[in-house]
Amino acid sequence: MSFVLNRTLSMLLTLFLISAITFAVTNILPGDVAMMIMGTQSNPEALAGLRESLGLNDPLLVQYGRWIGGMVTGDWGTSLVFKEPIAPLLAQKMTASGLIVLFSMSIALAAAIPLGVWAAVHANRWQDTAASSTALLGVSLPDFFWGIMLILLFARGLGWLPSSGFVDPGEDLFAAVRHALLPSLALGLGLMAHLTRMTRATMTGILNQEFIRVARAKGLGEGTVVWRYGLANAVGPVMTVAGLQVGYLFGSIIVVESLFNYTGMGWLTYQALLNRDIPLIQASVFVIAAVVMLANLIVDLLYVVVDPRIRLS
Repeated sequence: MSFVLNRTLSMLLTLFLISAITFAVTNILPGDVAMMIMGTQSNPEALAGLRESLGLNDPLLVQYGRWIGGMVTGDWGTSLVFKEPIAPLLAQKMTASGLIVLFSMSIALAAAIPLGVWAAVHANRWQDTAASSTALLGVSLPDFFWGIMLILLFARGLGWLPSSGFVDPGEDLFAAVRHALLPSLALGLGLMAHLTRMTRATMTGILNQEFIRVARAKGLGEGTVVWRYGLANAVGPVMTVAGLQVGYLFGSIIVVESLFNYTGMGWLTYQALLNRDIPLIQASVFVIAAVVMLANLIVDLLYVVVDPRIRLS
C-alpha cells in the first residue's frame, strides 16, 4: 500500500512541475490571446476590456493558480480555434488516440516477444542475425516512412484499408478499427523493433543462468524451459520498457495522425501549436503527461503482481 501511495504522490508532484513548466513556456510564446479571440482589427478599448475580463493583466502566479484550479475542477476553458469547451474535446480525441496506442502496443508485443525469444534461443546463429537485423531496420527508419509505405501498399495498392480519416467508435466500431489499423501499424513497427531488442537481450541473459541449466538437467523439454521458466522471468523487464514506451507513442502520434489525417490527440495538439491556441496547448500537454504517468503507474503495479520477489520485498 505504501508503494502505491509513494508512486501516486510522485506522479502528482511530477504533474505539478509539468503544469508549471507548460504554463510558463506557453506564456512567453508570441501572440495575444485577446487579439486571437477578437481579431487584429478590433477596437483597442474592447481588447483591453477582454484582457481584463480574462485576467491576462494579472501576475503570472495568479493566472497559474486560476488555471490549475480550473484544471482540477474540470473548467478547462474554451479552445480559441475550435470554439468548443476543451474538456469534452480532449476526451473525444484522447479516445481516438487511445485506440491507436492500444492497437500499436498489442501489435508490437505480439510480434516482439516471439521474435526476441527466437533470437535468444538461437543466439549468434543466422536466426539471431535475421531477428536483430529486422529490429535494427525498424529502429533506424522513422514512423512516417512506415506510414507512407503502408498507405502505398494497403490503401493505394491493395485497397484493403482507408488511407486517411477517423470514425468515432461509438458510431461504427468496425469502421473505426479499419481507420485505426494503418496508423497503429506505423507506430507499432518502430515500437516492435525496440521491444524485440529488449526481449532478446533479457532472454539471452536469463537462458545463461544456473536455474535454466538445472531445469534442462532435470530433463524438462526445451519449450517448457524457454517459455515457462525463461520468458516468465523476462516478462517483467520487457513490460517495464513497454510501459515507458507509452510516452514514445504519444510523442510520435502527432506525426502519424497528421500523415493519416486521423483527428486524434496528436492531430489536435498539432493544430493547437500551429494556431497558437494557448489554452488548448496547456490542457493537451497536461492530459498527455497525466495519461503517460498513469500508464507507467499501472505497469509498476502489474510488475509487482507478476514478480513475487518484488511483492515480498
